[in-house]
Amino acid sequence: MSIRMLKTLIAIDEHGTFGEAAKAVFVTHAAVSQQMKALESEWDLKLFDRSHRTPLLTPTGRAIVAKAREIVREYDNLIPSTIGGEGLQGELLLGAVPTTLVGLVPLTVSSLKKDYPKLHVHLQPGLTNELILQLARGRIDAAIISRPASIPRGLVWQHIAEEELHLLTSQVTTSDDPVRILKENPFIRFNRNAVVGSIIEDWLKSRNITVTDTMELDGLEAIASMVLCNMGVAIAPRRCVQIVEPLPLRRISLGMDAPVRELGVTYREDTAREAPIGQVLKRLRKAAKIGTFSPGKIELGPFHDS
Repeated sequence: MSIRMLKTLIAIDEHGTFGEAAKAVFVTHAAVSQQMKALESEWDLKLFDRSHRTPLLTPTGRAIVAKAREIVREYDNLIPSTIGGEGLQGELLLGAVPTTLVGLVPLTVSSLKKDYPKLHVHLQPGLTNELILQLARGRIDAAIISRPASIPRGLVWQHIAEEELHLLTSQVTTSDDPVRILKENPFIRFNRNAVVGSIIEDWLKSRNITVTDTMELDGLEAIASMVLCNMGVAIAPRRCVQIVEPLPLRRISLGMDAPVRELGVTYREDTAREAPIGQVLKRLRKAAKIGTFSPGKIELGPFHDS
């Protein structure tokens, strides 16, 4: 038995098939099958029911997987728990919703890389629901997402910041009445499959505001650029980390009852990457507290105390 075999066994449980597990652990389908037969032979246990087209874990197999997770977690935390921060190394697969990739994430990751040069952060952009699915399948270690209506079982939620939504218009629009602006101008939507898109949709419905859709986009930069060209107006989150030279748009409050989206980090309860995820969370919260992203901050180090 080896840690590699245990990780393969866990991958089968997470991905459902030997083929998908093989992709996750970067070996061939045949190698996965050989590893599992070797475990069954060594332990003299039946881990899989092979009477089905796709082998299924037996009750014994599922119990072994639970124990395997504990062993792998302890193994992966062996060095970090012994030598502290010096042990933060290897790869961290971090998902992030697109609206955080300008400001919040760069400020955070640059700080992390400065303090832990042996830790390699790989970013995977995606919408909240997509990233939650990637977490459940074990394809990423943690994700920076908008808080969904409910947190799936087995995942931990850690708050970062709240971002109030406001109305974006071009300089051509002179009215300060958000309802009037929304009713009289073409509306550029956030993707309704995104959590923030759902928040916007719910707020519009609760206020009985009917808008005239002109397009539906994923990224805040794309939406802001369309607004700048007077292609329509949009509702968007006010980023918790602002860039120094934002586009020259009008940003109008939606009032006392303006909708808010909550940003946070989520990860699996059984993660073996607690130490680096903890450092990411710490720096995300500090970045939100700093609130700005500028060249000067980068030159000094994002968390330089000035």
